[in-house]
Amino acid sequence: MRKPLIAGNWKMNHLYSQVPAYFQKLSEELKGKVDPRAGQVDILLAVPAPFLGLAREVAEQSGYLVAAQTVHEKADGAFTGEISVPMLKDMGLRWTLVGHSERRQYYNETDASVAAKAKACIEQDVTPIVCVGETRVEREAGQTEAVLRRQMEAVLSAVGSSVAYVIAYEPVWAIGTGLTATEAQAQEAHAFIRSVLRSKIGSGAEQLRILYGGSVKSSNISGLMKQVDVDGALVGGASLDPAEFSKIVAF
Repeated sequence: MRKPLIAGNWKMNHLYSQVPAYFQKLSEELKGKVDPRAGQVDILLAVPAPFLGLAREVAEQSGYLVAAQTVHEKADGAFTGEISVPMLKDMGLRWTLVGHSERRQYYNETDASVAAKAKACIEQDVTPIVCVGETRVEREAGQTEAVLRRQMEAVLSAVGSSVAYVIAYEPVWAIGTGLTATEAQAQEAHAFIRSVLRSKIGSGAEQLRILYGGSVKSSNISGLMKQVDVDGALVGGASLDPAEFSKIVAF
């Protein structure tokens, strides 16, 4: 049985001064519903880089996980503005997003660079949440499976048989648009991703968690989580409000 993981991605939102109040409010909203320290579900927040140290101090004492939103594949060097895996580890952080669709779209991240980032994380005991997904044009052209296979095989060629990562399926056409894949569409994509994993790493595919990301809200999380291959969610805008995010966590 794979433990559910509900991850929130703040993207470029909130302020440093708002971090403590957010986690206090989240704990208040979850009281009597879900205890982050009880082991029923992993609750993670990917926060902007300037907040990482404070968020770790405030959140992890209450059982929440904190992640970076991206990381560089190199351990050090002349890469102005980037964050390395050793920097995250030195701060006591063990999670990061990798290859979010916005990073691919706006910052020219490729299948190869995403795979390199995932490999660097795994080699240094930081868990990457590797994002994959098709655009609306690709879906309408019937290319969903081809795109997912290409993205997954790039990662698998880099990380081999490791299962020390998480996959997040995020149909790009559903991110921030208000559109959401139907429960059947989500399950179909997740099952396909797991079949690709199974073909490469056998039974290890059953251990890997696959999250759904794309306009996840409290109104649709329950149906999504009933799907056999949906192991959690990567939540964008709805994670900015601790009250709404708590309802998603308590699916």
